[in-house]
Amino acid sequence: MPAYVRFSQTRNLIDVKDLPLTVALSRLHSEGFKGIVEDTMLTNLVSPNFIIDQFPQPDSRVKPGRTVRLKIAQPEKMVSVPNLIGHSHRSAEIMLHQLGLVIDTIYTEYNPAYPKGTVAWQSPKGNDLLKKGWGVHLTISKGMPPNFFQVPNLFGLSQEKAEFELEQAGLKLGKVSYEQNEDLIPFTVLDQSIKEGTVLENPKKIEVTVSVLNLNDIFNQMMNK
Repeated sequence: MPAYVRFSQTRNLIDVKDLPLTVALSRLHSEGFKGIVEDTMLTNLVSPNFIIDQFPQPDSRVKPGRTVRLKIAQPEKMVSVPNLIGHSHRSAEIMLHQLGLVIDTIYTEYNPAYPKGTVAWQSPKGNDLLKKGWGVHLTISKGMPPNFFQVPNLFGLSQEKAEFELEQAGLKLGKVSYEQNEDLIPFTVLDQSIKEGTVLENPKKIEVTVSVLNLNDIFNQMMNK
């Protein structure tokens, strides 16, 4: 008999899942229960302040006046990713930490464009939006490769100086073409076959175009040879 009496003093708890918080609290109150927000879930899949879960669960036998603990949805916080290119590994880590982000994966590569230990690439890129707490992928430069041939900038150099710069870089002068140009000193480099700064695994001949005052002079020189 006493057990029966205790059971009769309980009732089924209503279901407030998927309801807005204000509506859920109002319904709980009207049924003689008290609702409190105990937890939140960051998600953009559910409208903000809607009930995701409750405890006790719906239809549980509870006493009138029981406090029902609610979990509500809150929008995920998005963070603007900083531009980390050129920053040191440690500096990048600090910048991300201050924004609530982390480093996810680190790659390394030889990259003569960036000093050793600095960020040469990142994903997502700077100013992209990322969820707070998520990670950024980085490539850290190992600096100059041990064996490399980097093409120098030959534009504006004399043909003789250009050939010297190529030799200093472990490269050689290839085919020389001529272009008539009366505004520049004769035999000034106007163009080169491989862009300056390019890193080559093996030495190659670099072709150049140089200025001359009169193309006929070059033609005559070649005929005399």
